[in-house]
Amino acid sequence: MSTDQITREPDQQHARPRPSAAARGRIPARLVGRAPAPAPGTVLHSVSGATAVMLVLVAIGAALHEPVLIPPLAASAALVHSVPGLPLAQPRSVIGGHLLCAAVGYAGLTAFGSSPWVAAVAAGISLAVMTLARTPHSPACATAVVIVLRAPDPRTFVPLLAGATLLIVLAGCALSRTRRTGTRYPQYWW
Repeated sequence: MSTDQITREPDQQHARPRPSAAARGRIPARLVGRAPAPAPGTVLHSVSGATAVMLVLVAIGAALHEPVLIPPLAASAALVHSVPGLPLAQPRSVIGGHLLCAAVGYAGLTAFGSSPWVAAVAAGISLAVMTLARTPHSPACATAVVIVLRAPDPRTFVPLLAGATLLIVLAGCALSRTRRTGTRYPQYWW
C-alpha cells in the first residue's frame, strides 16, 4: 500500500461517483446507483417495440390455435429491443440459439422423456451447445425447458419458433430504423 492509501480516510478509499443533484433530490442516493440512465424516449421506444411484437405473436397464435408466445420469446424480444448492441441480441444468436436449443430439447425429450430433471439437463446442454456454436442467447435455454416439459409437436412448434424468432429480429431491424439516435440493430447478421 502506498502512503497515500494509508493516510486516506477509509470511506474515501472506495469512493463512488455521486449522482447528479437532480437525481439526489428525487430519489434517495442509495437507490440511484451507478447504472447509466436511458436516453429520453429510449424506454418508450423499447417498450412499444417489444409489446408490439408480443401482441403480434399472440394474434398469430390465436389465429392458428397454437400458442406462439412462449416466455423465452418474450425475453428475446426484451433483449432485442432494449439492448440491441449486445451479442446475445444479434440475429445469429436469437434465431440460431432458439433453434439449437429446440434440437437439444427434443433430443432430451426423445431419449429420456418429460421430467424436470431432463429439462434441467437440457438447459445446461443447450448453454454448452450455444457457446460452442457462438450463438449465445440465454432465453433460448428456456426453449429447451419448455419443449421437455410441454412436449409440443415438433412439426408445428419448430416452424412457429423459427417464424417467431425471425419476426422478433425483423421488428428489431424496423424499429431501429425509426430512431434517429441510438444503437442500430443488428450489429451483424451472421
